[in-house]
Order: sequence, then C-alpha cells, then structure tokens
Amino acid sequence: MAVSIHIDYEGGLRCIAVHGPSQQSFPTDAPADNNGKGESFSPTDLVATALASCMATVIGIKAAQKGYDLPGMKVRVEKHMSEDLPRRILRLPVVIEIPLPADHPDRPVLEAVALGCPVHHSIHPDIDKPVSFVWNG
Repeated sequence: MAVSIHIDYEGGLRCIAVHGPSQQSFPTDAPADNNGKGESFSPTDLVATALASCMATVIGIKAAQKGYDLPGMKVRVEKHMSEDLPRRILRLPVVIEIPLPADHPDRPVLEAVALGCPVHHSIHPDIDKPVSFVWNG
C-alpha cells in the first residue's frame, strides 16, 4: 500500500508536509546549524523521530495483541550528525522505557519487535543505532 505525502516549499528553508490520507500537516525547517531557523523538526530530525515512534508503535501493537496497553512508555532518541561532508546522520541512540517489571514474561518478544521495526530495518546499516531498554515496572 502506498501513502502519498505532499511537500510544499514555503521559502526561507521551510516546508509544509501534508499526509495524503488524513490531510494532517506539519512544518519542517532547516536546522540552525545548517542555515535555518530551527523553528521546527528538520528532515533529519524526522528520521530520528520515525525510528523512535516506530519502535514505540510496534511494541504497542504487540502488547495489544497480548491483551494489554503500555501507557507511560517513553522513547528517547538523539540524532548525531557528521561534522564533515557530506552531512549525514552518524548515530541514533535510542532509550526505551517500558512500564513493566524487568522479569515480565513478554520482555524478550517486546525487545525483539522493537529491534525489528520497519524504520530500524530501513535506516542504512552504516548509521549506528544502539538501543537500550529500561524496564520500570
């Protein structure tokens, strides 16, 4: 299934992204360290955001399949960019805080689905993507 996303360039290094199916939209800006104002997510910020939100989503899907929800789960990601050219993402460390005890019987499957999320598999293997799980139950 294809999803259409439309980008309108507004000038001043700002774009508006429109999600075709829902018509929801949001702005993107060039980051302050690359000639922009940094007033919104940059395109590379969205890569990091996609990784973290994909991991949370697939964990949530698996938990729902097993009959429970995980309100309070938190995912943090840091985006580290290269200082040389070409500009690129070098590292995306992720910390996933799951509100379940460390000895929860679904721990192995939840960690596996996070590492198997589509975005994690889609990001180039040269990008370092360490993932830490924190079980807070």
